[in-house]
Amino acid sequence: MSRTDEAAGVLDTADATRLREAMMAVTRQARRHRPAHGLTMTQVALLGDLDRNGVSTVAELAERAQVKVQSLTLSMNRLQDLGLITRRADTVDRRRQLVELTEAAGPLLQADRRQRDEWLAEAVNHLSDTERGLLMLCVPVLEKVAMSAE
Repeated sequence: MSRTDEAAGVLDTADATRLREAMMAVTRQARRHRPAHGLTMTQVALLGDLDRNGVSTVAELAERAQVKVQSLTLSMNRLQDLGLITRRADTVDRRRQLVELTEAAGPLLQADRRQRDEWLAEAVNHLSDTERGLLMLCVPVLEKVAMSAE
């Protein structure tokens, strides 16, 4: 039986630990099922961020990644060398640098996501109908939890 206080509806830290560890285990498995494109997780995360948020400053990317701007320098240089991003001065504030995806980044991101989605679909399809249904009921709840951290 769970240690959740059913009367108060409160999750205790032991259950929170189990939940966190389970989510992290799924995340680690998904990361293992990426195409061999030679990019680091940081580089893929930067591309994904730009795909979701559009043109961004280096400072905005660093803030969303919760790192210092200097920490992104090597990754940004590599992505630019590979032709996956472009950097240009902001026309309003020449001190700011704007970063955006190139057309070449789209297919790479799609392949990366598709391979991880295929792995997850296959893994989930080994579950019973009831387990798959329960898991899918959790999706909006997990999305809500993720949004509460912002």
